Amino acid sequence: MKPLALVGSLLCSAPAFAQNVAVIKFPELQKRLARPTDTTYVVNFWATWCGPCVKEMPNFELLRIANAGQKVKVLLVSLDYASQLDKKVKPFVKLRGLKSEVLLLNEPDPNEWIDKVDPKWSGALPFTLIFNNQTKRRSTFERELSATELRTALKNIQ
Repeated sequence: MKPLALVGSLLCSAPAFAQNVAVIKFPELQKRLARPTDTTYVVNFWATWCGPCVKEMPNFELLRIANAGQKVKVLLVSLDYASQLDKKVKPFVKLRGLKSEVLLLNEPDPNEWIDKVDPKWSGALPFTLIFNNQTKRRSTFERELSATELRTALKNIQ
């Protein structure tokens, strides 16, 4: 019985499954965003400590669900510190049931890469980039977006 009790206690103490959150560097993100594809990308830069980011997060999930099966990809890029991956980011993703792809951008100096995302971006969060590389259409938003604003912005790019 002792081995069985040990296995039971180990299972109970194991963390519950959470969606994988990849930790990447900017060149990898840049490569992904530059793909010559007809997919429209909705890329949201956010952080767990950003109130407006947290408030708008369900809108991105609704957009993902509404566009399932279409050439639309929602990508949620966390700007939390990589050291917060297990303490903050993964629990946030699990608690909110996020199914969109979530990445954690591990770059200590935002001044090195923000202009490469968009020269007009001041660095404030939330920041959303919606683009299609094939049609060369692109929109950016340096503010919280409502579900309606997000749907309209996507339609204007497609």
